[in-house]
Amino acid sequence: MSIKTPTLLLLVGALSACQQVVQTEPVTASLGDGWQLVWQDEFNGSQIDSQKWQHEVNCRGGGNDEKQCYTARAENSFVDQGLLHIIARKEQYTGAKHNRDEVSSDAERAITQTQPFTSARLRSKGLGDWQYGRFEIRAKLPAGQGAWPAIWMLPTDWQYGRWASSGEIDIMEAVNLKVPTDDKTAPAGTLESRVHGTLHYGGPAPSNVYSGTAYTFAGDQNPADTFHVYALEWQQDEMRWYVDDIHFATFKSEQWYSVSEQADGTLVENSGFAPFDKRFHMLLNFAVGGNWPANVNEKGVDESGFPKQMLVDYVRVFECSANPETGKGCATYQDSAKQIIGKRL
Repeated sequence: MSIKTPTLLLLVGALSACQQVVQTEPVTASLGDGWQLVWQDEFNGSQIDSQKWQHEVNCRGGGNDEKQCYTARAENSFVDQGLLHIIARKEQYTGAKHNRDEVSSDAERAITQTQPFTSARLRSKGLGDWQYGRFEIRAKLPAGQGAWPAIWMLPTDWQYGRWASSGEIDIMEAVNLKVPTDDKTAPAGTLESRVHGTLHYGGPAPSNVYSGTAYTFAGDQNPADTFHVYALEWQQDEMRWYVDDIHFATFKSEQWYSVSEQADGTLVENSGFAPFDKRFHMLLNFAVGGNWPANVNEKGVDESGFPKQMLVDYVRVFECSANPETGKGCATYQDSAKQIIGKRL
């Protein structure tokens, strides 16, 4: 997608409500020994790099009753001042219900849907696909009831079957930042600042399960106010989540599992480290509403304050040189990290 400079200037000016961004020198979280950079996007060009990212274009609501159409328009995503801007706008929009690669017939491609918001969802599928590594993203997140930014990964080949037999890796998700939190352990009047790391696994929906935990920023810090570094270290038998180099969660392979649906409808458990032993790609998106954000905190979607934006400074992917085949030997551990306990239906 080619975006000309005058268009960018108009878009940036229109986002005064989202604040003008002054780029600061990125701070990279320190790494354990052996991590080698193998893929990156610093967003220093004048347009989104089509050799690294493709847009999903659909209005289906993500399977979660979300309220946005994802578009490839410059109004919803562009690169400027060294940052990827993902913009959610309040506007009625009608577009294709499904991504073109999700359906197989012209009749299905012709189905449309109308939503009250637009936004963007970028993916590296077929352009950046990885099995194991460290995934590091520096970002500033949008605030407000119903705002749902996410940095996550999906299987490229779906070898164990449909979601969630083949898994899903959520590096970072946040909902309803800076509204009164519903965290019962927080003091009264505390604003929402939690970010979440999660795995989805098990069998095909509705036989799926998920496990994860939240990281809560200290004091009055909030991920909607400043940039923070979100990272995942993925090795054959373990996942580890980090915020600003703080290791806050670990999930070991004996706590996850995968079952695949057979032709006769029975479910058979997969062996080894399934489903997290195949290649995955990355997604960056800003959803509005949906079953999760609309049912927590103040409920629903606050339609004020749009347009809103998610900003990404960089995406960096590292390989463990000690053992690229398993990703083991480069871990960054802290004793304070929570051990996530898995679920099984």
